[in-house]
Amino acid sequence: MTVPGRRWIQHWDPEDETFWKETGERVARRNLFLSVLSEHIGFSVWTLWSVLVLFMGPEYGLTPADKFLLTSVVTLVGAVVRVPYTFAVAVFGGRNWTIVSAGLLLVPTVAAFAVMEPGTSFSTFLLVGLLAGIGGGNFASSMTNINAFFPLRKKGWALGLNAGGGNIGVPVIQLTALAIIGAGGGPRVLLGIYIPLILVAAVLAACFMDNLSSVKNDTGAAKDAARDGHTWIMAVLYIGTFGSFIGYSFAFGQVLQTQFGRTPLQAAYLTFIGPLLGSLIRPLGGRLADRYGGARITLWNFVAMAAATAVLVAASMAKSLALFVAVFVVLFVLSGLGNGSTFKMIPGIFQNKALARGLTGEKAVAYGRRLSGASMGLIGAVGALGGVGINLAFRQSFLSVGTGTGAFVAFLAYYAVCFAVTWAVYLRRPAVRTTDAPADTAEAKSRLGYAEV
Repeated sequence: MTVPGRRWIQHWDPEDETFWKETGERVARRNLFLSVLSEHIGFSVWTLWSVLVLFMGPEYGLTPADKFLLTSVVTLVGAVVRVPYTFAVAVFGGRNWTIVSAGLLLVPTVAAFAVMEPGTSFSTFLLVGLLAGIGGGNFASSMTNINAFFPLRKKGWALGLNAGGGNIGVPVIQLTALAIIGAGGGPRVLLGIYIPLILVAAVLAACFMDNLSSVKNDTGAAKDAARDGHTWIMAVLYIGTFGSFIGYSFAFGQVLQTQFGRTPLQAAYLTFIGPLLGSLIRPLGGRLADRYGGARITLWNFVAMAAATAVLVAASMAKSLALFVAVFVVLFVLSGLGNGSTFKMIPGIFQNKALARGLTGEKAVAYGRRLSGASMGLIGAVGALGGVGINLAFRQSFLSVGTGTGAFVAFLAYYAVCFAVTWAVYLRRPAVRTTDAPADTAEAKSRLGYAEV
């Protein structure tokens, strides 16, 4: 049955292997591809100002602190709008909301085109930067939508690919800016490239994506997810992974300019490498989590991130540009790997909670899908706030000591906290205990095994 003017799928059961092989996989992959495209452009628009500040020389009259504040407010708005974007899928449908959210990207892009010139006030730049934050919301709606299309056994790969393809929007816009700066072009050339791409994404979503009737408006899911402790525990971990990725993506070029005296072109030659590799490796993080358990991969990933950050502190103090850039790229890669593994943990956690409540079959799947989809928006929003913290930490560090060393020390401490939380909650015992679990039965502990998490 199809609602006039829309594409609605009434029956969707990806856990049924026959349905998946005959119908589901083909439809899910098509929606995944188009979701990635829209989310990819959304990420580019969200991180637009991390690139535009490279064009803003002394004639714009902005200090390094002004630029860090500008990118911080853009990151903040992107984090906040992820919450309503998550639930928009249930209200409007995945296809319908993808059309709307893609079209909305025209607002910040056209506004930036209008004001991007010397003489514009800092308050105007801040206001237009706030508009660009809506690009960050596309991630939340996209992940919620794709989570409903794929079976649990393939969610790590699918969510990793969806998020990784979106994350690549960061290095792509940085590479595009590099080409424009190298050719002597201005920021309006960059903006002029993205306006037609936004229109293409919206049209393709309208023509080829689908809505799932089974994903119904459920405000209770948001309340249940917010009340669940695991939502906030995973948000803490996601601050460490995605918060690092998006925060470093906004800040890397500015750090190179401010601390190491790189020109805009020199900075642009380097800034895209880390986000590109971090985006490409995100699906691998999901795939490894599918195989070995998200908690295991996440735990050791935080160990590696802490080690890389310690080397960054040394490189910053020694003023070694080569070591600094090399290790920063490694840190980007690790943040991308952790993005994939942490997001794989979310569906597994709520599926295990469903089993612990005695649910089986489709009821267990529906419970897990309902809460994991709602929690992803909250986790994604809080995680993106980590990007705000990173930019503000760099701003304060440069104001206080003239380098980013102090900020890196703070990041190192946070990764240590994430390691401790991951181990204590998901790996310390052979079972993840939850408030809904039956008390001490062997069956309950088996159902809550951390390998699924």
